[in-house]
Amino acid sequence: MRIGELSRRAGVSVPTIKFYVREGLLPAGELTSPNQASYGETHVQRLRLIRALLDVGGLSVAAIREVIVAVDDVEKPVHKLLGTAASRMVPRYGREPGTGMDEARKSVADLIEARGWRAHADSPAAESLATALAALEEVGHGAFAEVLGAYADAAEGVARADVDYVAHHVAREELVESVVVGTVIGDAIFSALRRLAQMDVSNRAFGPAT
Repeated sequence: MRIGELSRRAGVSVPTIKFYVREGLLPAGELTSPNQASYGETHVQRLRLIRALLDVGGLSVAAIREVIVAVDDVEKPVHKLLGTAASRMVPRYGREPGTGMDEARKSVADLIEARGWRAHADSPAAESLATALAALEEVGHGAFAEVLGAYADAAEGVARADVDYVAHHVAREELVESVVVGTVIGDAIFSALRRLAQMDVSNRAFGPAT
């Protein structure tokens, strides 16, 4: 197909497609003449992945390039591939030294070890959790850490559901797209479900008797 048809199929403008090619996110089309190139279904699929990483995942062009490189590395195990995609979507929070981060990082490392999770205590997700725990301590709600085990139980259940969903996809690019969409939209779904459940539990505990 010509670039115009690719644009219509993928819902991405021609200038944007050319930008992705220049940035190394999208492979160039096969030249059929000095001024014409042909594109295939792989280009449509790659554009879908790029848009998912950009629009849903909120990744930068540099981060997308890193994920694309992982996708194209056929020697890279699926676990590592999914980890590359997921780690780029973890929020980064900066905190000054001496603001409880050392203690919080230790708490996170202890949690990972206690639960036998095959996860790294120095990963972006672990750092994000440590930042949240340090913030709770800072505002006088350090005791909230007492319910961390319940949160971890819920997270394990959701994680298993996530992986079960992803396992139904075969193509590497579809795997990454599933992780991006599933993680970002899944976070929104889980957050909404949590609030609905809070409404119910609060009503049962503190609401008027019926």
